Amino acid sequence: MSKTINILSVGDVVGKAGRDILSNKLRGIIDLNRVDLVVVNGENAAGGRSITPDIFRDFMQLDVDVVTTGNHVWDNNDVLKIIDVENRLLRPANFPPAARGKGFCDINKKGLTVTVINLMGRALMQPLDCPFRTFDNIYETHCKNSDVIVVDFHAEATSEKRALGWYLDGRASVVFGTHTHVQTADEEILPEGEGYITDVGMTGAFDSVIGNDKRQAISRFISQTKVKVEIAEGNPKLNAVLFTVNSSGKTVDIRRINA
Repeated sequence: MSKTINILSVGDVVGKAGRDILSNKLRGIIDLNRVDLVVVNGENAAGGRSITPDIFRDFMQLDVDVVTTGNHVWDNNDVLKIIDVENRLLRPANFPPAARGKGFCDINKKGLTVTVINLMGRALMQPLDCPFRTFDNIYETHCKNSDVIVVDFHAEATSEKRALGWYLDGRASVVFGTHTHVQTADEEILPEGEGYITDVGMTGAFDSVIGNDKRQAISRFISQTKVKVEIAEGNPKLNAVLFTVNSSGKTVDIRRINA
Protein backbone atom coordinates (compact mmCIF):
# COMPACT_ATOMS: atom_id res chain seq x y z
CA MET A 1 0.00 0.00 0.00
CA SER A 2 1.39 3.40 -1.01
CA LYS A 3 2.45 5.72 1.80
CA THR A 4 0.65 9.07 1.90
CA ILE A 5 1.35 12.38 3.62
CA ASN A 6 -1.25 14.97 4.59
CA ILE A 7 -0.09 18.55 3.97
CA LEU A 8 -2.01 21.53 5.34
CA SER A 9 -1.48 24.96 3.76
CA VAL A 10 -2.84 27.84 5.84
CA GLY A 11 -3.76 31.12 4.16
CA ASP A 12 -2.11 34.43 5.01
CA VAL A 13 -2.20 35.02 8.78
CA VAL A 14 -3.17 38.67 9.29
CA GLY A 15 -2.43 40.46 12.57
CA LYS A 16 -3.45 39.48 16.08
CA ALA A 17 -6.86 38.18 15.00
CA GLY A 18 -5.14 35.79 12.62
CA ARG A 19 -2.58 34.67 15.16
CA ASP A 20 -5.27 34.05 17.78
CA ILE A 21 -7.55 32.00 15.51
CA LEU A 22 -4.54 29.99 14.33
CA SER A 23 -3.63 29.27 17.94
CA ASN A 24 -7.23 28.29 18.77
CA LYS A 25 -8.01 26.16 15.72
CA LEU A 26 -4.82 24.63 14.31
CA ARG A 27 -4.35 21.78 16.79
CA GLY A 28 -7.90 20.55 16.29
CA ILE A 29 -7.51 20.63 12.50
CA ILE A 30 -4.21 18.74 12.72
CA ASP A 31 -5.69 16.04 14.95
CA LEU A 32 -8.96 15.66 13.05
CA ASN A 33 -7.29 15.37 9.65
CA ARG A 34 -4.13 13.54 10.71
CA VAL A 35 -2.00 16.33 9.27
CA ASP A 36 1.69 15.47 8.85
CA LEU A 37 3.09 18.80 7.65
CA VAL A 38 1.85 22.38 8.11
CA VAL A 39 2.85 25.32 5.90
CA VAL A 40 1.65 28.76 7.02
CA ASN A 41 2.03 32.02 5.12
CA GLY A 42 3.08 34.53 7.79
CA GLU A 43 3.99 37.65 5.86
CA ASN A 44 1.13 39.67 7.42
CA ALA A 45 1.37 38.17 10.90
CA ALA A 46 2.94 41.18 12.66
CA GLY A 47 0.25 43.83 12.38
CA GLY A 48 -0.06 43.13 8.68
CA ARG A 49 3.63 43.69 8.08
CA SER A 50 6.04 40.74 8.00
CA ILE A 51 6.81 38.57 11.03
CA THR A 52 8.84 38.93 14.22
CA PRO A 53 11.08 36.43 16.03
CA ASP A 54 8.50 35.99 18.81
CA ILE A 55 5.66 35.33 16.37
CA PHE A 56 7.76 32.86 14.42
CA ARG A 57 8.61 30.98 17.62
CA ASP A 58 4.92 30.97 18.59
CA PHE A 59 4.08 29.40 15.22
CA MET A 60 6.68 26.71 15.78
CA GLN A 61 5.10 25.93 19.16
CA LEU A 62 1.82 25.35 17.32
CA ASP A 63 3.51 22.58 15.27
CA VAL A 64 3.86 24.70 12.15
CA ASP A 65 6.64 23.19 10.04
CA VAL A 66 7.38 25.97 7.53
CA VAL A 67 6.50 29.69 7.40
CA THR A 68 6.40 31.25 3.95
CA THR A 69 6.18 34.96 3.13
CA GLY A 70 5.82 37.34 0.19
CA ASN A 71 5.98 41.00 -0.77
CA HIS A 72 5.69 42.26 2.85
CA VAL A 73 8.54 40.14 4.17
CA TRP A 74 10.91 43.09 4.58
CA ASP A 75 8.36 45.53 6.07
CA ASN A 76 9.44 44.82 9.65
CA ASN A 77 13.15 45.01 10.40
CA ASP A 78 12.78 42.45 13.18
CA VAL A 79 12.58 39.72 10.54
CA LEU A 80 16.25 40.39 9.77
CA LYS A 81 17.15 38.98 13.19
CA ILE A 82 16.04 35.50 12.15
CA ILE A 83 15.78 35.32 8.35
CA ASP A 84 19.35 34.01 7.99
CA VAL A 85 19.28 31.49 10.83
CA GLU A 86 15.78 29.98 10.82
CA ASN A 87 15.79 27.46 7.99
CA ARG A 88 12.02 27.03 8.17
CA LEU A 89 11.30 30.73 7.59
CA LEU A 90 11.30 31.37 3.85
CA ARG A 91 11.24 34.44 1.64
CA PRO A 92 10.39 34.18 -2.07
CA ALA A 93 13.22 32.38 -3.85
CA ASN A 94 13.08 34.73 -6.84
CA PHE A 95 14.27 37.76 -4.91
CA PRO A 96 17.69 38.82 -6.24
CA PRO A 97 20.69 36.78 -4.99
CA ALA A 98 21.73 39.64 -2.69
CA ALA A 99 18.53 39.30 -0.63
CA ARG A 100 18.95 37.74 2.78
CA GLY A 101 17.41 34.43 3.75
CA LYS A 102 16.49 31.48 1.56
CA GLY A 103 13.59 30.53 -0.65
CA PHE A 104 13.26 26.79 -0.03
CA CYS A 105 13.89 24.14 2.59
CA ASP A 106 13.65 20.37 3.10
CA ILE A 107 11.52 18.69 5.77
CA ASN A 108 11.54 14.96 6.52
CA LYS A 109 8.11 13.52 7.28
CA LYS A 110 7.16 9.81 7.45
CA GLY A 111 10.41 8.90 5.73
CA LEU A 112 9.73 11.27 2.83
CA THR A 113 11.80 14.32 1.89
CA VAL A 114 9.46 17.26 1.35
CA THR A 115 10.90 20.32 -0.37
CA VAL A 116 8.93 23.52 0.27
CA ILE A 117 9.56 26.35 -2.20
CA ASN A 118 8.38 29.96 -1.81
CA LEU A 119 7.93 31.98 -5.02
CA MET A 120 6.44 35.39 -5.80
CA GLY A 121 4.60 36.61 -8.87
CA ARG A 122 5.54 39.60 -11.00
CA ALA A 123 2.24 40.59 -12.62
CA LEU A 124 0.95 43.72 -10.84
CA MET A 125 3.77 43.31 -8.29
CA GLN A 126 7.42 44.32 -8.00
CA PRO A 127 9.74 43.17 -10.81
CA LEU A 128 11.56 40.19 -9.31
CA ASP A 129 13.41 37.44 -11.10
CA CYS A 130 11.25 35.07 -13.14
CA PRO A 131 9.41 32.61 -10.83
CA PHE A 132 9.15 30.04 -13.63
CA ARG A 133 12.90 29.96 -14.27
CA THR A 134 13.63 30.18 -10.54
CA PHE A 135 11.65 26.99 -9.98
CA ASP A 136 13.44 25.33 -12.90
CA ASN A 137 16.80 26.12 -11.33
CA ILE A 138 15.83 24.86 -7.86
CA TYR A 139 14.28 21.73 -9.33
CA GLU A 140 17.33 20.91 -11.44
CA THR A 141 19.97 21.66 -8.81
CA HIS A 142 18.31 20.65 -5.55
CA CYS A 143 15.30 18.37 -5.96
CA LYS A 144 16.87 15.14 -7.20
CA ASN A 145 16.22 13.49 -3.83
CA SER A 146 12.88 15.17 -3.12
CA ASP A 147 9.89 12.86 -2.76
CA VAL A 148 7.33 15.67 -2.51
CA ILE A 149 7.59 19.27 -3.74
CA VAL A 150 5.30 21.96 -2.31
CA VAL A 151 5.12 25.48 -3.77
CA ASP A 152 3.60 28.61 -2.20
CA PHE A 153 3.13 31.05 -5.09
CA HIS A 154 2.52 34.49 -3.59
CA ALA A 155 1.00 36.38 -6.50
CA GLU A 156 -1.69 38.87 -7.48
CA ALA A 157 -2.85 37.78 -10.92
CA THR A 158 -4.94 34.63 -11.20
CA SER A 159 -3.63 34.19 -14.75
CA GLU A 160 -0.03 34.05 -13.53
CA LYS A 161 -0.97 31.57 -10.79
CA ARG A 162 -2.81 29.32 -13.22
CA ALA A 163 0.06 29.50 -15.68
CA LEU A 164 2.60 28.46 -13.05
CA GLY A 165 0.31 25.67 -11.89
CA TRP A 166 0.18 24.17 -15.38
CA TYR A 167 3.90 24.77 -15.91
CA LEU A 168 4.80 22.78 -12.78
CA ASP A 169 2.37 19.88 -13.28
CA GLY A 170 4.39 16.68 -13.34
CA ARG A 171 7.16 18.18 -11.22
CA ALA A 172 5.51 19.87 -8.22
CA SER A 173 3.25 17.80 -5.97
CA VAL A 174 1.36 20.80 -4.59
CA VAL A 175 1.00 24.39 -5.82
CA PHE A 176 -1.12 26.79 -3.81
CA GLY A 177 -1.52 30.53 -4.21
CA THR A 178 -1.41 33.15 -1.48
CA HIS A 179 -1.56 36.98 -1.30
CA THR A 180 -5.13 37.92 -2.33
CA HIS A 181 -6.66 36.84 1.01
CA VAL A 182 -9.76 35.42 -0.71
CA GLN A 183 -10.09 31.64 -0.93
CA THR A 184 -10.86 30.42 -4.43
CA ALA A 185 -13.09 27.45 -5.27
CA ASP A 186 -10.96 25.97 -8.05
CA GLU A 187 -9.10 23.25 -6.17
CA GLU A 188 -8.21 20.40 -8.51
CA ILE A 189 -5.73 17.66 -9.29
CA LEU A 190 -4.04 18.39 -12.62
CA PRO A 191 -3.42 15.58 -15.17
CA GLU A 192 0.12 14.78 -13.98
CA GLY A 193 -0.86 14.65 -10.31
CA GLU A 194 -0.28 18.17 -9.04
CA GLY A 195 -2.72 19.43 -6.42
CA TYR A 196 -3.58 23.05 -7.25
CA ILE A 197 -5.62 25.97 -5.90
CA THR A 198 -5.35 29.60 -7.00
CA ASP A 199 -5.57 31.03 -3.47
CA VAL A 200 -5.76 29.41 -0.04
CA GLY A 201 -7.42 32.48 1.48
CA MET A 202 -6.85 34.34 4.74
CA THR A 203 -6.56 33.59 8.43
CA GLY A 204 -7.76 36.68 10.23
CA ALA A 205 -10.71 39.02 10.74
CA PHE A 206 -13.43 38.50 8.13
CA ASP A 207 -15.41 41.55 9.32
CA SER A 208 -12.95 43.50 7.21
CA VAL A 209 -11.61 44.25 3.75
CA ILE A 210 -9.05 41.43 3.29
CA GLY A 211 -8.02 41.85 6.92
CA ASN A 212 -8.08 45.65 7.08
CA ASP A 213 -10.56 47.85 8.95
CA LYS A 214 -13.51 48.10 6.56
CA ARG A 215 -14.42 51.71 7.31
CA GLN A 216 -10.89 52.92 6.70
CA ALA A 217 -10.59 50.81 3.55
CA ILE A 218 -13.88 52.18 2.19
CA SER A 219 -12.77 55.73 2.99
CA ARG A 220 -9.55 55.19 1.06
CA PHE A 221 -11.46 54.01 -2.01
CA ILE A 222 -13.99 56.84 -1.85
CA SER A 223 -11.53 59.66 -1.16
CA GLN A 224 -8.59 58.32 -3.19
CA THR A 225 -6.30 59.68 -0.47
CA LYS A 226 -3.82 57.96 1.82
CA VAL A 227 -6.15 57.12 4.68
CA LYS A 228 -4.41 55.15 7.42
CA VAL A 229 -5.68 51.57 7.40
CA GLU A 230 -5.44 49.41 10.50
CA ILE A 231 -5.82 45.67 10.96
CA ALA A 232 -9.35 44.52 11.80
CA GLU A 233 -10.31 42.17 14.63
CA GLY A 234 -13.93 41.06 14.14
CA ASN A 235 -15.21 37.62 13.09
CA PRO A 236 -11.88 35.76 12.83
CA LYS A 237 -11.72 32.65 10.61
CA LEU A 238 -9.07 30.27 9.36
CA ASN A 239 -8.75 29.36 5.68
CA ALA A 240 -6.66 26.36 4.71
CA VAL A 241 -6.34 23.59 2.14
CA LEU A 242 -5.53 19.96 2.88
CA PHE A 243 -3.56 17.99 0.28
CA THR A 244 -3.01 14.23 0.47
CA VAL A 245 0.10 13.24 -1.48
CA ASN A 246 1.39 9.73 -2.14
CA SER A 247 5.00 8.53 -2.01
CA SER A 248 5.29 9.07 -5.77
CA GLY A 249 4.75 12.79 -5.22
CA LYS A 250 1.23 12.83 -6.67
CA THR A 251 -1.74 14.49 -4.99
CA VAL A 252 -4.57 12.01 -4.53
CA ASP A 253 -6.99 14.26 -2.63
CA ILE A 254 -7.49 17.98 -2.06
CA ARG A 255 -9.98 19.70 0.21
CA ARG A 256 -10.63 23.26 1.37
CA ILE A 257 -11.02 23.92 5.11
CA ASN A 258 -12.78 26.88 6.71
CA ALA A 259 -12.79 27.06 10.49
